[in-house]
Amino acid sequence: MRKLTEFMGATALVLCAALPALAEDAKPRTDLTADSVLATVNGKEITLGQMITVRNGLPPEYLQLPDDILFNGILDQLVQQTALAEIGEARMTRRDEIALEVDRRAYLAGAVLDYTAQTAVTEEKIEEAYKVKYASAEPSREFHAAHIIVDSEEAAAKIKAAIDGGADFAEEARKNSTDGAAANGGDLGWFKLEAMVQPFAEAIASMKEGEVKGPVQTEYGWHVVKLMESRLTEAPKIEDVRDELIGDLRQQAVETRVTETVEKAKIEKMVDGVDPAILKNDALLGQ
Repeated sequence: MRKLTEFMGATALVLCAALPALAEDAKPRTDLTADSVLATVNGKEITLGQMITVRNGLPPEYLQLPDDILFNGILDQLVQQTALAEIGEARMTRRDEIALEVDRRAYLAGAVLDYTAQTAVTEEKIEEAYKVKYASAEPSREFHAAHIIVDSEEAAAKIKAAIDGGADFAEEARKNSTDGAAANGGDLGWFKLEAMVQPFAEAIASMKEGEVKGPVQTEYGWHVVKLMESRLTEAPKIEDVRDELIGDLRQQAVETRVTETVEKAKIEKMVDGVDPAILKNDALLGQ
């Protein structure tokens, strides 16, 4: 049903392209409010607030249209919906009532969480979050390493022996490694230990720069590892991580709101004896 509504909306926008939104001799009204009635359908009002709400929910590509095309398209969509809704109300089923109530609760819950996220961020909170996450944190170490990965301990040991005997690590990686890094001589770039599986990370942490170690077994195979260099990372500037901090604050606020709201609510679940497979019984909703 939603897909049909979206199709109708898109069609309305196209069909109204040649229609003017304002007659040439009419002056723009300055008395408009959200409750201003801009059309009626069988006496049912269509308001400016409803039109703005529809616009706010449109995909970005529609918002690029000229104002007059968008205005008439939205108005036509609401006219179509209002006319059809009148028929729908006359044949409302229990299935429809349930669907509308589910949508209503979802909308109201979403509105609360949107408000929670929007009001969670202040400059003071951003600065405090930055101090906690970056400015006050201990410097972390990053590692630049390369590896050769093969499917057996014997193959890894043979490659390690060849490197110990003077073979070039990068060339051995290109010839023998089975992962995508082989084309770059096994180079894995810079990373933090927590980004790597154990015991690969343990091996890296115990190595000196320039050292080659192996065979090292992980769930992916057998590795020969070379640590090229390591460095301490400096805290980023607050400007560089502002969006990240804002996202963290909003996510934390939303999670806290959900947890606290549910904890305060009086909840009773009457599910004893209910087979979870009952959700598949769509026939319970009726026609």
